[in-house]
Amino acid sequence: MDRSSLLQLIQEQQLDPENTGFIGADTFTGLVHSHELPLDPAKLDMLVALAQSNEQGQISSKRSSSFKRAIANGQRALPRDGPLDEPGLGVYKRFVRYVAYEILPCEVDRRWYFYRHRSCPPPVFMASVTLAQIIVFLCYGARLNKWVLQTYHPEYMKSPLVYHPGHRARAWRFLTYMFMHVGLEQLGFNALLQLMIGVPLEMVHGLLRISLLYLAGVLAGSLTVSITDMRAPVVGGSGGVYALCSAHLANVVMNWAGMRCPYKLLRMVLALVCMSSEVGRAVWLRFSPPLPASGPQPSFMAHLAGAVVGVSMGLTILRSYEERLRDQCGWWVVLLAYGTFLLFAVFWNVFAYDLLGAHIPPPP
Repeated sequence: MDRSSLLQLIQEQQLDPENTGFIGADTFTGLVHSHELPLDPAKLDMLVALAQSNEQGQISSKRSSSFKRAIANGQRALPRDGPLDEPGLGVYKRFVRYVAYEILPCEVDRRWYFYRHRSCPPPVFMASVTLAQIIVFLCYGARLNKWVLQTYHPEYMKSPLVYHPGHRARAWRFLTYMFMHVGLEQLGFNALLQLMIGVPLEMVHGLLRISLLYLAGVLAGSLTVSITDMRAPVVGGSGGVYALCSAHLANVVMNWAGMRCPYKLLRMVLALVCMSSEVGRAVWLRFSPPLPASGPQPSFMAHLAGAVVGVSMGLTILRSYEERLRDQCGWWVVLLAYGTFLLFAVFWNVFAYDLLGAHIPPPP
């Protein structure tokens, strides 16, 4: 059955008297079964799932973006057997099902991911970054004999990994600061979010996309600090962590009706409270240090910069599951904006400090 005959049948049955271009999903299913239309069962399942994943529960007969997506999804081989709630799954397959419901807002995408997922390659990026951060923290903790508020130790800022405004010429520090942390509390918070949110995101969207988002948040964090808080150093992977978290939370909000993760409202509130508390703690340490310090304490602006990257670049990435980024106009707009910011930040770091006469603390 082609699309024109289906539209003719809808008009004859007066299922869309106001010519809105939409009919209910239940009406469409009953129409297909009652008239024994030769529609491919997999495509019927896909159309019904697509309708059930939106807020109105309707199927469009117009060539809208949802219709084009339905045509594209119709090329997928969605098995009729083995639904996502079937019993008898192994531990890993249950985890894959959990990830599908946590990350993806559309039932068709969830089913497609569940059936096509392969354990190789594993989500190595977030696991490797987290492991490296833990190892670096343990090494410096043992060396300094200090596990909390390490930045107050006079030897801490001498690390070649820390971003310090006096060492701006050492460009690697704009990224490597993500391996250093203020203390056990910051490392624990970041590591927990990287594993709970970063690993599922990497499983669904792949290493390249998630590593790009994470590193973009880290780089934006240090560059933003160099512009807005010129005297402050930066440590911690909060820029990348907040990029991942804000992108995921924004994606959940924009696809609220389609998300099937349990207790999503409660979990969103808890996530926002925890993230806000961490920012508040960073602000407190920056302006009201509890211990005598030889210089300014790490800035909190990296958190905010990471959140902005997540809402802009991250949301574009997460909304493009199984779609090529280069085919989307929004991706190029975000990429242009980020590139413009990088160019401005480079010129700022080269010229602004001298032109403004900024009094930065001497490098350790």
